[in-house]
Amino acid sequence: MTRSPNASLAALVTASGASHKAIAHRVNQLAAEAGRRTSYKHTSVVNWLDGMVPRQPVPTLLAQALGERLGRAVDVVEIGMAPPSPDAAGGLEFPRDPADAAQRAADFWSNMHRRDFFGKAFATSAYTLPVTRWLIHPAAAAPAHGGGRRVGQKELAELWEHAEQARQWDARYGGGNWHTSQVMDCLNTRALPLLAGSATQKVTNGLYSASAELSRLAAWAAFDAGEHAFAQRHFIQALSLARAGANAELGAYVLATMALQTMRRGYPSAAIDMTQGAYERAGSDATPRVRAFAKLIEARAHARSRDARAAARALSVCEHLLDAARETQSPTYIAFFGHARMASDAVEIYRDLGKPHVAAGWDAQCRMPAGHTRAVGLRLCVTATAHLHAKDLDQGLAVAHRAVDTLSGVTSARAREYVHDIHTALTPWAHEPRVRAWHTRAHRQLTGLQGG
Repeated sequence: MTRSPNASLAALVTASGASHKAIAHRVNQLAAEAGRRTSYKHTSVVNWLDGMVPRQPVPTLLAQALGERLGRAVDVVEIGMAPPSPDAAGGLEFPRDPADAAQRAADFWSNMHRRDFFGKAFATSAYTLPVTRWLIHPAAAAPAHGGGRRVGQKELAELWEHAEQARQWDARYGGGNWHTSQVMDCLNTRALPLLAGSATQKVTNGLYSASAELSRLAAWAAFDAGEHAFAQRHFIQALSLARAGANAELGAYVLATMALQTMRRGYPSAAIDMTQGAYERAGSDATPRVRAFAKLIEARAHARSRDARAAARALSVCEHLLDAARETQSPTYIAFFGHARMASDAVEIYRDLGKPHVAAGWDAQCRMPAGHTRAVGLRLCVTATAHLHAKDLDQGLAVAHRAVDTLSGVTSARAREYVHDIHTALTPWAHEPRVRAWHTRAHRQLTGLQGG
């Protein structure tokens, strides 16, 4: 069969400035992150340019690799490896017109069963367009509908109640828990029909906001379960729906949470830009607690970049805003965030900055409320690694055992990453019997962490 050169791919490769070897290497890296082993070389890229189309998910990974170089989202249609399709963006679209937000979300949610289509790799470029459009217009209300069933405060309250229940289950049992999957059922069977109903503008805005929070929770659960491509798409829909609900405050919270994912995936500089955008653009439209959360994530990203001064400055602003938040009413979705949570994250900030003794001081201030099992377990993992970085094996192992006990009922890939940090920190003492015993116990008790 005669192949035609892929002119679309050739143009993007040239624009990216990347060598064939570099592109092949990045595709191999993305495949490894998605759980596949590949060994592409520069000759593979030459074959693709000549018109050969590899099997999925390679075209998707190739598009992501080029998108990272170009600083924007690139899909398989643009690289000439798939026919155009109405749902080609697969949840990555952020419509200019807020009136299209519900339909775009519905298109994505209806294709959730096509997991092979989306892959598992995280791409920072996927956030470029959504963040840009949100920063231009963070609150652009979609018009209220005049047809369909009448929708009022009762139905709106039910959506927020579903969201609150999902938050509680996630905090206690992790994003891989079966109950979090009920969020998608709620979005498809409750939220979308309500958005199509007849309501006042105030109720319509509330419906979009509640749907945005449910979508954010679906994103958070996917992020916690290690399904990062799904998480990105849910986050983008959440940001779009928040804007359509004229809710700049919720949009800022969604964007700060997106930044947390971005930081955790190894892109702290991009996360800093996102948190600063959320903080500045929401401005007076956001309560002090929401703005404090953005500053906290900024501090964490600065710590990952080893910028101690910037991290301390952002953390100080966060603390002052939380002091101010005591005098104001905050949305229920951010009610969990207080001084104890800030102190918990400060432990990680100073651990990352290589200051374990400062981290220990913040750890003494952590008094997390009941029900936040995963958060407590993650903080214990961080505290254990901080002790180990300070060469204190006794304290490190003691806290590591507490972390194992706390996380034994949590299903979370993210928690697995934190436990792995303890494994790594214990490397200097790997041959000691009590360290080997901890490894064995952790493996035995934390089987549930493999979920997701």
